Amino acid sequence: MINPILKEDFDFILADKLIDWERFAGKTVLVTGASGFLPSYMIQTLLHFNSRKVQEPTRIIGLVRDLSKAKEKYADYLNDDNLNLLVQDVSTPFTIEDEVDFIIHAASQASPKFFFSDPVGTINANTLGTTHLLELAKEKKVKSFLYFSTGEVNGDALDKLQVVNEDDYGAVDPLIIRNSYAESKRMGENMCASWFAQYGVPAKIIRPSHTYGPGFSFDDGRAFTSFVASVFNNKDIVLNSDGSAKRSFCYIADATRAYFLVLLNGENANAYNVGNEYEISIKELASLIIEVSGKNNLKIVYPSNNNVQKSPSNTASHGLLGINKIKKLGWSPVFKEKEGFKRTLESLVRVGVQDE
Repeated sequence: MINPILKEDFDFILADKLIDWERFAGKTVLVTGASGFLPSYMIQTLLHFNSRKVQEPTRIIGLVRDLSKAKEKYADYLNDDNLNLLVQDVSTPFTIEDEVDFIIHAASQASPKFFFSDPVGTINANTLGTTHLLELAKEKKVKSFLYFSTGEVNGDALDKLQVVNEDDYGAVDPLIIRNSYAESKRMGENMCASWFAQYGVPAKIIRPSHTYGPGFSFDDGRAFTSFVASVFNNKDIVLNSDGSAKRSFCYIADATRAYFLVLLNGENANAYNVGNEYEISIKELASLIIEVSGKNNLKIVYPSNNNVQKSPSNTASHGLLGINKIKKLGWSPVFKEKEGFKRTLESLVRVGVQDE
């Protein structure tokens, strides 16, 4: 049975009248990285859309690398004929015999832990994988192509500007291994623009800010995921920094609305930031998560002054992405962190998640 918090989220997403959901009726959507946090919410939203229709359901082809993980993610839909899980490394050539109407390319090693441990794999998914998908989009004459990028393509503009818009760029040091992610995402964006210019592939780009909600992995290397895992398992939150760095957070249901809106209504060869309009510090976020959990016995544990350090996941002191561009499409976020993280914790309780 579907988690009730997720069902509420999917109902909320599908209630967005800016999105013409009927454009997906009877169509096939190919999604790479289908087991991932962000794309899986899009897939489940479309499957939830199908449950409302008698005729012309949307068919989803989900590319995954780990079938057992995918079956766990889609346990409620394994008997759904409209979901086809295909085991495939997006970095290697592949063929899809069926017609494809939309492509969502979200396969990427987005967790910071992989930027160091597997930089080559990180680069391959963002470049070779993007090549394979854009070529497929050209062959199938898709109606739209959506590429998941990152605000890290803006480089050190994140440190120099208070608000970073889509056309604000700074330096990215290509010899720093961590930048295997940022540099290859930059190339992926240029490829989207190039395939549109040369072949007319209708590619759009999204740059998500820090996105949270039901379904993320406890061990993905981000600070907020470790905070939720600690609180859920009745442990104090340990900060590996002074907590002063600021970030903008976006609840997954709000973000998913934005992704579909850009897929259908965004301009080709254009990038759209998706996030909130303000930042909170990592320290404030830790306090908020403890507060909404109701576990007042928990506390934040700080390192000694000698051990205070920047998080290896991102050295920028802040990271506020401007969202005026996507607001012109009509989108704006609804959920605040207090409600969003409360819903996240409630969703874990409903399914009895255990610390990994």
